[in-house]
Formats: sequence, C-alpha cells, structure tokens
Amino acid sequence: MPRTAVPPATPTPTSRRRTSASVVLRSVLEHGPVARSTIARLTGLSPASVTDYCSRFTELGLIRESEVPKRSQGVGRPHVPVDLDDSRFVVGGVHVAVPYTTVTLLDLRGRVVAVRELRHDRADGGGGIDGSDAPAILARAAAGLTALLDRSPRLRCLGVGFAAGGWVDRDSGTVVEHPLLGWREVPVRELLGARTGLPVHVDGHARALVNAERLFGRARGSRSVLHLFVGNVVDAAFATNDEVHHGPRSQAGAIAHLPVPGGTEPCACGRTGCLQAELSERTLCRRARRAGVTEGVNPMHVVTAAAAGDPAALRLLVERANAVGRAARLLLDVLNPETVVVTEVGILHREDCLLALREGVGDDRASSVVPSSFPDSVLAVAGGSVALDVLYRDPLAASPEAI
Repeated sequence: MPRTAVPPATPTPTSRRRTSASVVLRSVLEHGPVARSTIARLTGLSPASVTDYCSRFTELGLIRESEVPKRSQGVGRPHVPVDLDDSRFVVGGVHVAVPYTTVTLLDLRGRVVAVRELRHDRADGGGGIDGSDAPAILARAAAGLTALLDRSPRLRCLGVGFAAGGWVDRDSGTVVEHPLLGWREVPVRELLGARTGLPVHVDGHARALVNAERLFGRARGSRSVLHLFVGNVVDAAFATNDEVHHGPRSQAGAIAHLPVPGGTEPCACGRTGCLQAELSERTLCRRARRAGVTEGVNPMHVVTAAAAGDPAALRLLVERANAVGRAARLLLDVLNPETVVVTEVGILHREDCLLALREGVGDDRASSVVPSSFPDSVLAVAGGSVALDVLYRDPLAASPEAI
C-alpha cells in the first residue's frame, strides 16, 4: 500500500443531501446495465447532466459502457447502457471485534475480493485485547491490508473504512469508548491514515451495516431501516430517507443497557438484566459451557453442535433468537421502520432461529424482519461499507482523481 503524503480525509457528513453525481452513480449501481436516458427518467435530472456525469465517471474508471448495446425502437443511434466498472478499484475494510480483527478488500458492488482474520493474542486465552494495544492492533490491520493489496497489484484502493462496536465518533474518527476492548479515545483515523497514506473513514458497525444493506442488500429501496447487531456487542442503527442517524458525537444506537424483563445476567454497570449482558455471544457461550455443549468461546461451536443434533445447543440458540425478537419489537414500537435487519449468529444459519425471532417480534410485524444480507461476510462487509458509503454519497470528492 503506498505511503504517500495523503492526509486522512474528513468524512462526508451524512446530514448532507446526496449530490447529483451520487444520484447518477447510485442509479448505475442499482439498475445497471442501464441507458443514460433511463437514468435521466429515474432521477429527474436532465439528459445533458446525466451524460456529463457518466462521461466523468467513465474517465475516472468508475463506470464503463456495456459491450452489448440496447437497440432503440426507432431509427438512429442505439442506446448504449452503462454499468459499474468493478475491475479496477477496491476499498479497504477494517473491523475490530473482541476476538479478532477482520481486514478485507471490497469491490464497488460491496463484494469481498479478499479477506483475512487477525486474531488478538491474550494470555488468558479469552481472545480479547488490552486497551493499550490499540495502536499495535491498528498497525497489524494496516499491514494486513497492505498484504492483501500486494497480492492484487492491478487493483487500486480508494480508501479505508473502519468499523467497530461501542461508541464510535464518525466525525472525529475516534473510538470514544469500547469497554470490551478496553479502548478509550483511540484516534483510529489518525493512526490508520498515518500507516496507509489513504483516506480513512470511521463509523460504528451497526451504522456501517445499515449502509451496506441500503446499498447492496435486502433493504435497498426501503424508506426506513433498523439494523440490530447482536454479537459480543449489542447495538442498533436507524436510517430514514437514506440518512443514518448518528446523534451528538455519534452516540445513537447505544442500547446495551436497555432492561430485559425477567433478565438474570449481571451487567458490568451494576444492574441485572441489561440487553447486552443477556444476549451477548459471551453469555451464549458461557451458558453453552455450563450445559456441556462446548468448552470454548466461539459461538459458531454452538451452531455446529445444534446442527449435529445437540438438543441443549438448539434450545440455547432458539431461546436467544426469540429474545432478540422481543428486543427488536421494542425498537419497532419506538421507531416503526419499514425494514428491520438482524445480525445474530443463530438467525444467520438456522431457519428455526429465524422463525423464533419472528415469533418474538409478533405476527403483525414479523414479515418486516429479515436476517443480514451478508451471512458469511458480515464483519468484512461492515468495515469496507464505511468507505463505500462515502464514495456513493459524494463520488467526485471520493474519486480516484481526488486521491
């Protein structure tokens, strides 16, 4: 990865309306191969404006003309459709979870080109990291991205997206607080930018995944989307009219300490029955160890045991999915989104867990709740989608020419 003197970029404010350039590139993403005249009809822009933007995107290498022109109904020049050129550019992605960091390259359609997991070393074997190790973790992530790019020399990286749970301030590029990692006021944009020489964009992983869903997933076209992330961290994000709500210092979506009626798990805050304490993967694995299902801390071992017919594993997963559904119902009642996307390990891999989730939500809203569109790559997609959202929101500012 080139270490040029490129300053870390200030992220595009999500409160800003999408530019005309963004509308055109999004139309190509969503409808391509598509004729320029169709883009003009879909967007309400003038044919001349659409032609101008398409010419600029073609020069930059973001789109290309389709090889097979669509014939017009009458005489004259055929309508040559345009489509994304996903052969030249990628974005880097970094997602820091409790047990490991995921580094990835995504193409312009949000598809994983390359991915690598970097496990965190810890003497107690818990797979976590100490807060003082944040610079070293980010240095390893930057080196991991460099290694992925070195294997694909024909690809050019447009920028790096970073995502994590906890309190992540998009505007300052800082992880303000992540108790499970021990991170506090970590200047991620500054540290990754110095290591990569590329623009770095930072956000919370639930908000990143809302962006991924509305750009590339099941929520494309939805007027309002709620994403509920249930991992070691439990948090949420909400988008309406293509804008993700951040709140002051990006604190929106902090639901870890919502009370769960009947909850029994003690929380680090001193109370009992907080949402994250009840539903986290740490709790799932501790209960699985207690039931003799597994000896480890990997929730996929519980899924594997359930697939092999272990009744205790299946019970734990179904009960958890149903509880997630009840939590989703609370958020549905408050926010009333058109679509709810849930990322949770059992729901992503088992139909009975998805049914339990929808049962917890209730029959009247169950059809609006769907699992993540990225079951096998959710953390990889989260990091890269932070950068892709910036590209699609203001493509000329985040274009190859601007880097």
